[in-house]
Amino acid sequence: MTIAFPLPDPAILARRDAIVDGLRGLVAPEALVTSEDERRAFETDGLTAYRKMPLAVVLPSTTEEVSAVMRYCHEQGVKVVPRGAGTSLAGGAIAQEDAVILGVAKMTRVLDVDFGNRAARVQAGITNLAISAAVAHEGFFYAPDPSSQLACTIAGNIAMNSGGAHCLKYGVTTNNLMGVTLVMVDGTVVEIGGDHLDSAGYDLLGLVCGSEGQLGIVTEATVRILRAAEGARPALMGFGTVEDAGACTAAIIGAGIIPVAIEYMDREAITICEAFAHAGYPLDAEAMLIIEVEGCKEECDAMLDRIVEIAKPFNPTSLKVSQSEAESAAIWKGRKSAFGATGRISDYICMDGTIPTGQLPRVLERIGEITQSYGLRCANVFHAGDGNLHPLILFDINTPGEMEKAEAAGEEMLKLCVEVGGCLTGEHGVGIEKRDLMSYQYNPEDLHQQMRVRAVFDPAWLMNPAKVFPLEGRIAA
Repeated sequence: MTIAFPLPDPAILARRDAIVDGLRGLVAPEALVTSEDERRAFETDGLTAYRKMPLAVVLPSTTEEVSAVMRYCHEQGVKVVPRGAGTSLAGGAIAQEDAVILGVAKMTRVLDVDFGNRAARVQAGITNLAISAAVAHEGFFYAPDPSSQLACTIAGNIAMNSGGAHCLKYGVTTNNLMGVTLVMVDGTVVEIGGDHLDSAGYDLLGLVCGSEGQLGIVTEATVRILRAAEGARPALMGFGTVEDAGACTAAIIGAGIIPVAIEYMDREAITICEAFAHAGYPLDAEAMLIIEVEGCKEECDAMLDRIVEIAKPFNPTSLKVSQSEAESAAIWKGRKSAFGATGRISDYICMDGTIPTGQLPRVLERIGEITQSYGLRCANVFHAGDGNLHPLILFDINTPGEMEKAEAAGEEMLKLCVEVGGCLTGEHGVGIEKRDLMSYQYNPEDLHQQMRVRAVFDPAWLMNPAKVFPLEGRIAA
């Protein structure tokens, strides 16, 4: 699988100096990045195998500045690539040579907190953890917790409808998003939603969340904050086979129990993460589940007792329940650091497909077969409770042909997700990585309708070009 990019517009490239001069009058000098060395920091995102040098980079601080930049780029016919922290693993923030990157990294303020109505209004460049830190003194938190929550921005979370380990109970971004300020392609500023869930009228908020920066730039968001639970306890459960771990997960969900999280690791991932976090993971297990419950001590004990009973028919080889906050932190450090820990030992591609939980045993077995057929290794670590898979396909980029083999294996895994009734992405988005697989999940009529909606917002296709939809067959409004 080779990902193609459209050729840059030579007329835009020829006018680069004039375009940059126009941008210079719209933002502060330190908010405009133009030199080649400085732009190089923005040439890729979390999908580092692909790189494109942007025309320029603009880092506004206010909605008004974003609006001015968008209006100018629209008038000049210049493409715009929205960017949060650049943690996208699907290439969602990779630029083009004839496009301006508009980043929201400087927009990090908490604008208002309404504890009575459990809402916080923030600028879109703030991180998930920063929101939780801002409301923690009153016992509240912001629930979505992607592994990149130390760095990833609310803007990027909204673009990809990100989730995280605790989305099993608390939902993904769309379940915690109440309103946004959206700057459209021509600079028009609109307010969508508000300080409450489920606004009347068309569900435009649902349309924006997960739209991957194709409909406009989110500059502010109103998010739901929740009361923190009295306590939480994770448990580690090892299994002799990956199929037993998958079947146990399906049985827990099938019994109507909704833990805060059920996270899965196979032997490869266990070994990698234990070497980094020293969390006490069972190194002799073929697969492991991290199951976290929350509530008062008695409630946690009761839920864990029931989960252990459900697990018995699947022959768990080990069980360890956290007995302290330090143990809990170590357990989650291993899981949250999985991508970084893997990067210490190998190049890898992180896939992101979603399947029905009842298909976990079959899919895990097939993922192993696919990996072996290409002569590669795979570390599986993912949100088992909601069927959001994250196989990490390991390869050596310095060995000719290995990256291409890894991409081909990933393509087979994503097709497998669709075949069993799932979909191409759970939280990473389509970006460029899965763009050419969209026709595998959707028929031509489905894609046509989706592109018609996109073209209403951006008839000239200037917003985040070359993402999500196949390059062929684009339509105007």
